[in-house]
Formats: sequence, C-alpha cells, structure tokens
Amino acid sequence: MATFALENPNTGQTEKTFDRIDDSDRDAILDRATEAYQTWRTTDIATRAEVLRKVADLYDERADELADYIGREMGKLLAWGKAELQIVSGIYRYYAEHAYELLAPEELPAQGAIRSYVEKEPIGVLIGVMPWNFPYYQVARWAAPNLLLGNTLVLKHASICPLSSQACQDLLEEAGLPKGVFQNIYASGSQMDAFIADKRVAGVSLTGSEGAGSAVASTAGEHYKKSLLELGGNDPFLILDDANLDSVLEQFVKIRMYNTGQACNAPKRLIVQRSFYDRTVELLEQKISALTVGTYDDESADVGPLSSIGARDDIVERLEKAAAAGEATVRVGGKALDRDGAYMEPTLLTDVDPSADVGCNEIFGPVAIVYPADSVEEAVSIANKSDYGLSSSVWSTDLDKAHEVARQLKDGMTFVNEHSVTAPGLPFGGVGRSGYGRELGRWGVGEFVNEHLYRVRPQDGGGNSPA
Repeated sequence: MATFALENPNTGQTEKTFDRIDDSDRDAILDRATEAYQTWRTTDIATRAEVLRKVADLYDERADELADYIGREMGKLLAWGKAELQIVSGIYRYYAEHAYELLAPEELPAQGAIRSYVEKEPIGVLIGVMPWNFPYYQVARWAAPNLLLGNTLVLKHASICPLSSQACQDLLEEAGLPKGVFQNIYASGSQMDAFIADKRVAGVSLTGSEGAGSAVASTAGEHYKKSLLELGGNDPFLILDDANLDSVLEQFVKIRMYNTGQACNAPKRLIVQRSFYDRTVELLEQKISALTVGTYDDESADVGPLSSIGARDDIVERLEKAAAAGEATVRVGGKALDRDGAYMEPTLLTDVDPSADVGCNEIFGPVAIVYPADSVEEAVSIANKSDYGLSSSVWSTDLDKAHEVARQLKDGMTFVNEHSVTAPGLPFGGVGRSGYGRELGRWGVGEFVNEHLYRVRPQDGGGNSPA
C-alpha cells in the first residue's frame, strides 16, 4: 500500500507515515456515504444544528492541540493557528444559530395555485478536495453549510495534513455526527477522477491550484456534476493617498506576510501613486527587513517556514530567474535561509514586469511586489490587468473616492481600508482564474442544493398546459 509522510517544515524531518487508500476501497467509502445520506438527509434541522454547535465548542476546547498539529504539518505559527480555529468555530456556530433562517422555504406568488414555494434540499454525496494553507478553515467553509443541508461528505485533504484532516472527522463524530456522514480519506490527487465520475457522487468542491481545478472541473462537467472552485489570486492593494502611509504599509506587510504569505486572498500587488512611490519602497525595505523568521512555536517569530522545502525552493528559483532576466529587482530578501527546514527571507520586489511569471502569476510565499502609478486611473488599470479575480482593496482617507475606485475593480470581493477579511456571514469567492461559486453565509447553502419547487392547487379539472 502506498504511503505519504508528515514532513515537518520547521525541521525538515519526517515524523510519521500514513497509508493511502487503495483504488479498491472506493466502493466501500462511497457506499458508506450513500447509506448515511439516506438517514442524514431526513434528520431534523434541530439535530443537525446541534451537531454543528457542539463541534464549534470542541474546536474552541482543543485549540492548543489542533494548532500544534498544523504547526507541525505546514508550519503555521501557533498564534495564527489559534486565530484560524476561532474563525472555524465561528463558522460552525453561525450555521447552527441561523439554521432555520437559512433553510426556510421561500414563498412565491401563488401564480394560479393555492401555494407556490421553494424548499432547499440536499443533493447527495459531495467530494471536498482541500488545501494545506488553512487546514481547518477551508474544510469548515465547505462542511458546515453542507452538513446543515443534509449532504454527506468525503474529504480528500492535502497529503501534508494527515493529523488535521482526521481531526476534522473525529471532532464531528465526537459532536454526534453519525458515522459515514463525513469521511476523511488519505488519497492522492490522481485517485479523485474516479471518485468524481462515480454515479454515487453529486458534486465536488475544490480549493487549490489551477491545474487541480481544471482537472476537477473537466471531470465534473463530463459527468454532469456541480463543481465549485477556489483557485487563488494575485490580489491588488491600492493606496490612493499618503496621509497615513506608514500605518497603511504596516498593515500591508502584516497582511501580506500572514501565514508566511501562503494565503490565496493575500494582497500580492501593492499599487501606489508615483508621488510617494520612493517613500513607499524605503518604508517597505525597513519593515520587511525587520521581520523575524522562526519556527511555528517561536513566540518572537513574525514569519514561519513555508509548507515544504520544495515549495520554498520553487519560489526562490522563480525569483532568481526573474532577477537574472531583468524582470524584477530584489530589494530585500529573496534567498533560502541556511538552516534546516523550509525557511526563506521575506522579500520585496520592485521594477516587476507585469507580463513576467512573477508579475502575472501568484507567488505563494512571503514576497511583496510594489508598482507605481501616475494616476488613480492607471492604478485601476494595473489592478485589473490580471486573469485572477479573487479579492482587492482600496485604501484612502477619502471614503467616497475609495468606494468609487473599489467599484471599478473586477474581483469577487473588494474592500475599502481593509483586506483579506472573512466572516461566517460574508460570501467568499472569485471570478476568472480564481474560480467560481461562493462559500459562507447564505451563499454556502446555495451551491450544492436542490432548490425544489412545490406548487399546490385543488383538483378542479383545470390546470395549466405543459410548457
């Protein structure tokens, strides 16, 4: 049986190995999910909501242990891990507290009947393909609304997250979820095609790379399955004036370097007016140079390791190639650190060619890029010259101007004087190469759902003719 390993990016050491499933295990996994669906779909809303409420409490109670798991798996600083877990418990609690509101029938004008209305009903077994960068949060975004609806779930998490992925199942079952409703499986990406194509599966949600998203969408489309994709971004961060420049740049650096720069909705491209571009670069050099790199449990660390040595090396190689080709200037950092583990120097790039690899493709690490613009109109043009469209932000003391500019940006989420904000009641998702579909809030129960129309009229011998 094939195996994969928990390789601690803090040390570069292999801690534990896990057995992957065999292809022959697929039938049993999907049979369990299908059988569980027949019961879970008819379980009353109060019971489903109570499971979500209890699991929220468990995430709070086990925060120290759960944060340690992901620190060892993918290098997340403990403070960041505990912050992620607070968001996770909030998501489960949100769907528990708003269960009846979110699943309430929608009454329509009767339109010739006694009553016309739409019920939200589950559609069946769903596959979730989830990434390593927010191991609990990404799962919660998908799991909470769909468990509330009555769907059953099979989780294929990133292979570097064996502890946290199993914890997602264990905590739900401890909270009272019947076995088979949520199954964590240790599987490879290549095994997912057969799962998605299987007639017992009704849909698939993927958060991850564009390549994985394309493969999943292709298979889902071929077999008439609903899919939801969240694929990353190259998010712009526009500063329109320099009234609070130092403070705004402090926030930019903090947000950009959060999770060691490994967040799909982090601001990747800082765009400022040319009148304060030089001052911006000077301040960024100071702030980024001052960041401390350390292990996940180092309380003094500002930045941790990347998820793996391979991921670190890939970014460093891209930066070296860009600098050698004259496509970017490395002002700060850019190199691997000479120590065990997946560490690199936090980096600042200037003079970046927007059409080069480092300009137009996402850099999933602690790398900031700054561009000058000669006008607000040019800043908007630079921001919109991207095939991605996840999120963006506009920063200014003039709120009316900032809002006006924000409405010109072509993204799924745009913020004024904040960035990378997520909350249980806010929709999350993008457009273009960032994917499609929305998670969280009422939108989370609106993706993998049968919006079932019911009409009631007396048997009077009349009736409408078929359309």
